[in-house]
Parts: sequence; structure tokens; C-alpha cells
Amino acid sequence: MKPKLLTILPTYTPALFRADLVAGITVALVAIPLSIAIAIASGASPEKGLLTAIVGGLIISVLGGSRVQIGGPTGAFIVVVYGVIATHGYDGLVLATLMAGAILLLAGLLRAGNLIAYVPEAVVNGFTIGIAIIIASSQLKDFLGLNVASVPAEFLPKLAALWDARASFNVHALGAGLVALALIVLLRRMFPRLPGLIVAVSAVSALVVIFGLPVDNIDSRYGELPRSLPMPAVPKITLARLTELLPSALVIAFLAAIESLLSAVVADRLIEGRHRPNAEVLAQGWANIGSALFGGLPATGAIARTATNVRAGGKTPVAGIIHALAILAIMMAAGPLAGYLSLPALAALLLTTAWNMSEPHKWRSYWSAPVSDRILLLLTLILTVLADLTIAIGVGVGIGLALRLRDSNQKTTDWSDSDR
Repeated sequence: MKPKLLTILPTYTPALFRADLVAGITVALVAIPLSIAIAIASGASPEKGLLTAIVGGLIISVLGGSRVQIGGPTGAFIVVVYGVIATHGYDGLVLATLMAGAILLLAGLLRAGNLIAYVPEAVVNGFTIGIAIIIASSQLKDFLGLNVASVPAEFLPKLAALWDARASFNVHALGAGLVALALIVLLRRMFPRLPGLIVAVSAVSALVVIFGLPVDNIDSRYGELPRSLPMPAVPKITLARLTELLPSALVIAFLAAIESLLSAVVADRLIEGRHRPNAEVLAQGWANIGSALFGGLPATGAIARTATNVRAGGKTPVAGIIHALAILAIMMAAGPLAGYLSLPALAALLLTTAWNMSEPHKWRSYWSAPVSDRILLLLTLILTVLADLTIAIGVGVGIGLALRLRDSNQKTTDWSDSDR
């Protein structure tokens, strides 16, 4: 369970540092708008996403079991985080994240990282597509510029609330969102090494300011972002609070473990390496404890940012450390500028993320899978969207493991690359 950083340091060279420096700064530029957008979609203030990328990302890189893993807030957590904040308040989320960190530490010490291979891929695909649908629906308010005082957390009531607010539709917001969406797609295809997310969001935000369009931005809704890290603080802990937040903490821990290990497997393929699963789970535990103490969101390995790190030339965990420190430096030096970021542009960013999370290129292959896998995927998807993520994971994993026991000769399927 030795961290990869300790393995590479004895042979670390200036050439490796130069490669990690470029990659770390590149990933930081991608992570800043994405972290802010994820925080807003989760029902938190924008700086919470940056705090998570800084504190959680730093700890994951220092203690993790992958050479190139990049940590921070991810889209997979939006659904559960939004629900916890809506039900228990932000203090409840902080305590649930702290509990999840402790659960992950225990799981890592028990070497539970090796058990992830037994979670059926149909379950992972089902709740990932379900999460993508919920994320996309949560962005319609800002993408269309709708004036909704309070958006329900549940999927169907949310759609009803958005429909009732259709008269407040803002054509300028839709225009800004569509331009941002087009720029993100075009830049990703034409200039894959360019940090297209921040370029697209910044360009659209600048146009909104220049032309004085009536479109909401971070500053108009949330005020100016802070320019320093807060002091760490322990949330109020009571037995009743621990009991009511335990289901949410278990879901956060499960998502953190599975997302980070999926990302590490993808990274292994990209660099032809091999990660240490139990060290990775332990790192997720410490990262979530650290993020919670600084008032951040749940943290985990981010597949898209990890792949960006590899493509930008990242070689070691030092790139992830530089990524976290670069976000901190930019927040301290240019925090007020982030206030001009347009909310429809950030919504476009998350719509793109949701589309990539759903992995449309794999939809056809799902229907050629065995009938039991198709039913399991659809069941998990429907429960994720219409019921609850906790129920979806519990039912999906339970049925999936029962099916696997029925056919003990079934081989563990490989995880595949995604933009989750």
C-alpha cells in the first residue's frame, strides 16, 4: 500500500519535472471551470469545487497508488451531494464526506480495493447513465435562463418546476450556452491538447460582458470568490447525526472508490503501467477527510482529467501536485476574474460532461450483451433517475452478484475508458 510518489522520487529527474510541470498546469486550466461548474450543480457555492480540487487533488497525488491520477470533484457526485445538501444542509454534507473518508480508510486497510472487480459492469453503466441524465436535467435552468426560485432534487418534480417556469426563458442565455457548447466540441476535436474548456467558457463569458447581455454569472449570483484557503474545521458530530448520514456516507465512499479505481485502470492502459488499488482507496479516504475539514466536496479520481494529464505529458504524481498548487495560485491571484464566468457557459460544460459520461459510443454494444446484463443496466438506470442512488446501487449490486454466483465461470469484464 506504498504510495507511487515514494516509488518514483529516488529516480526523479529534471526532465520528468519539466514534463510534469506542463501537464500539471494544463490540467489545472481544465479543472478550474469544471470544478466550479460541478460545485454549482451540486447546490454548493463555486469555491467549494476549487477547494476540493486543491485539497483533495493534492492528497490523492501525494498518497495515491497511480502514477498519473488526477483527483478532485467529479460529475458522479452531483446527484448525491445535491440530495444531501437539500436534506441535511451543507454541514451535513461535510460530516457525510468526513464519514466517507473514514469508511474508505477502513476499506483500504482491509484491502477492499481488490473487490471492485466483482461489481458488475452493467450496474456501473446503468447508474452512470442515470447520473448523466440527472446532471443534464439539472443544467436546463441555467442553460435556458429560467427563473426558478427552488429546483426540486427529485427528477420528475424538477422537470415539472422547469416546465412551469418556461415563460421566463432567456434567449440570450440559450445563445451563450449554445455558443459555449459548440466551442467546447470544436476545440476538443480540432485542438485536443488545448485546454478547450476554459477557453470556451472564458470566451463566451467575455462576449457576454462586452455586449452587456442580461445573462447571470458567478458574481451576480454568488458574489466574489475567496482568494485564500479557509482554516480547517471539524463539523458538529452527534450520534443522531452520524446515524442519519450513514447511508449517504456509504454511497459517497462507494462512488469515490469505484470512480478512482476505474480512473486508475484507464490510466494504466494509457501509460502501460499498474496501479496499487489499496493505496488508491486509502488515498481517497485521506482526501475526503481533508476536503471535508476545509469545507469542500467529496473527492475522487477524475477519469477525464487523468486522461488529459497523460495526453499533456504527465509522468508521475508530481503533475497532480502541480495541478493542485496551480489552481491555488490562480485562485489567489485571479479569483475575482472567475466571477465573470457565465452560468449558461458553465451549464454547457456540464451538459458536455453528462453526454460523455453516458458513453454513447457503447450504447449499441449494451444491446448485444446477455439479457440479464441489459435488464440489470436498465433497472439500475431507472432506479437511479426515479428513485434514489442508494437504492439503485444496493439493488443493482445485490442482483448483479447473485447473477454472477449463478454463473461462477463468468469472467470479470474489463473496464473501458470514459469521461466520467
